[in-house]
Amino acid sequence: MGSIIISLVVLAAILLILSFFLKDPYKELREEIDQVTIQQIQDLYQIKKKLKVLEEELLVNDSMLERQSTFNSGKKQIHDIIKNQVWSLAQQGMDINQIAKQSSLTTQEVQEIINEFVDKGQIV
Repeated sequence: MGSIIISLVVLAAILLILSFFLKDPYKELREEIDQVTIQQIQDLYQIKKKLKVLEEELLVNDSMLERQSTFNSGKKQIHDIIKNQVWSLAQQGMDINQIAKQSSLTTQEVQEIINEFVDKGQIV
């Protein structure tokens, strides 16, 4: 009985020493998974950087377009329907102040619309 226990202890010691020298079958797989994960993180970082640059460019372009349109117009744009309504009321003989109140425009804007129609050759 004593010899069996001693032989089992010796066998366990030999197997323990042997396990330090054997190659881990899953080590390569773990390293490969780690490499893929690192690569994905790097790719994601690059994509986020590029997306941020694109968003900034779009915001800059949008703000430049807004400034240009505001600069070019110099004043608010009046829709053609409102202009036609103002012209129609002016032809009916309505006062400029009344037209301004009814169309929610300033008297100067109403006068400019009327002048525009007169310049086009339409008679009051």
